[in-house]
Amino acid sequence: QVQLVESGGGLVQPGGSLRLSCAASRSIFSDNAMGWYRQAPGKQRELVASISSGRTNYADSVKGRFTISRDNAKNTVYLQMNSLKPEDTAVYYCNANVFGLNYWGKGTLVTVSS
Repeated sequence: QVQLVESGGGLVQPGGSLRLSCAASRSIFSDNAMGWYRQAPGKQRELVASISSGRTNYADSVKGRFTISRDNAKNTVYLQMNSLKPEDTAVYYCNANVFGLNYWGKGTLVTVSS
């Protein structure tokens, strides 16, 4: 079992930045993927970014603005979000895929509004 706890969400103005953190309850091998998903009201959950064995993957809508990183020593994955837009408003969920099993955090709300 892996528990994931997200933090760092909040209200930010358009053009602003936030950094999300996701702490895992135990170590996760670097070749097991970790990622961030988001779900906006009335929409399906979508992949934002993932990282596995040092390789990263981003949704087209966030490329150049968001950066995912991972600190294996701290069992933590981060999502640095810059140049935020109102359409980035959503609940952001941390995900870990550990040997084929998916684990999810409870989510953290990001609201981009003036």
